[in-house]
Amino acid sequence: MDEALLLHRLQFAFTITFHYLFPQLTMGLAPLIVILKTVYLRTGNPLYNRAARFWAKVFGINFVMGVVTGIPMEFQFGTDWAQFARVTGGVIGQPLVMEGVFSFFLESAFLGLFLYGENRLGRVGHWWAGLAVFAGSWLSGFFIIVTDAWMQHPVAFARNAAGEFQVTSFWGLLLNPWALIQYAHNMCGALTTGVFAMAAVGAYYLLEERFLEDARAFLRVAVVVGAAACVVQIFPTGDLHGKFMAAHQPVTVAAMEGLFKTEAGAPIVILGQPDAENERIDNPLVANDVLSFLIYGTTTASVQGLNAFPKQDWPTNIPLLYYSYHIMAGLGTIFVAVMAGAVFLLWRGALFRTRWMLWILLLCTPLPYIANTAGWMTAETGRQPWLVYGLLRTTQGDSQYVNAGNGLFTLLGFMGLYGILAILFLFLVSRTIAHGPAEEVAPGIASGAPVTMA
Repeated sequence: MDEALLLHRLQFAFTITFHYLFPQLTMGLAPLIVILKTVYLRTGNPLYNRAARFWAKVFGINFVMGVVTGIPMEFQFGTDWAQFARVTGGVIGQPLVMEGVFSFFLESAFLGLFLYGENRLGRVGHWWAGLAVFAGSWLSGFFIIVTDAWMQHPVAFARNAAGEFQVTSFWGLLLNPWALIQYAHNMCGALTTGVFAMAAVGAYYLLEERFLEDARAFLRVAVVVGAAACVVQIFPTGDLHGKFMAAHQPVTVAAMEGLFKTEAGAPIVILGQPDAENERIDNPLVANDVLSFLIYGTTTASVQGLNAFPKQDWPTNIPLLYYSYHIMAGLGTIFVAVMAGAVFLLWRGALFRTRWMLWILLLCTPLPYIANTAGWMTAETGRQPWLVYGLLRTTQGDSQYVNAGNGLFTLLGFMGLYGILAILFLFLVSRTIAHGPAEEVAPGIASGAPVTMA
């Protein structure tokens, strides 16, 4: 691979991976904040209003970091990926502009009202502000997914005489079936990050014996919503996404599963190491016939292996794709088990005093970030060697005027700057958690016991 192209890919991969650490938590927390505000409206219990305000602060910190790290990515389209931007700008420019004009401004404007306008808005108005923040956050995710989904499964387009892509149906672009399935799956992943973050903070407070009532409220909401989100993440959204990918990107599915040869009654590989050079899986632990059943609903169906496709169309890094997919799938299964156990203990009234489960919830904090990152790596490395699947190769999309030295210099610059931002983020969030959700209460009741607030 050309050295400049490699550095362009590494730079974009680094910046987008770091950036997405923040939006996934904001999109995950937004519906949880609305749920907390709704419970407050229905019950009048100030405990849930206090919880919503606490998590809105965490949301705000993530939102700012997401904005700061997201802006440079827009410029990379015109520098490192100038040819891609020129050829596809007529399509991808529309959802990206809509994300900025509609979603970002909706989210940012009402976030300010939610954080600082409660006294002026009143209880109901404050709830509507929270709902607007939620809508803006999730609309932002939708428009970004529409852009990526068009690259995965291009629809509603035509090419002009210069070879540039143009939209032929605006609604066809927005309602791309790939986008709808990918969006549902992605937002379940973001919600998983949100519920595990909320559960981890609740577990931490209980283990430390601080803000006890607030911690119990965090855990009640997090484990109930989390159990549903983790199940839906696998079925139906993950299942539908896999079947749609098998229909439209079968070579990607073969590489994800390490299926080098077409088989009837194809097995699913639970563990093993892909050897792309010798086209085999080393030390495999397999479940026979399961892959055929998952894709086609029958254990006897034939599943295309990599040998059914020209090698130049194979994903360019099969081991990375294989491991990313298996990490994502494995962690998703663990999340279901953890949340199912937590819900069972909550139902039995034992969750808040079961320290081993509280420790599990606390230690799971980084795992949704890893799973979401692995999921996006699966999607993007699986699309390779294409920028627009089947139409525009990655080698055709980078800039010819940004050399390897420039790419390396800016990559190192981003790494240094983002390292500083990571330290700042961890400081702000840790300080917010240490301060706790009970800023309105008197010092004598730091446990977070509910009180009547003006």
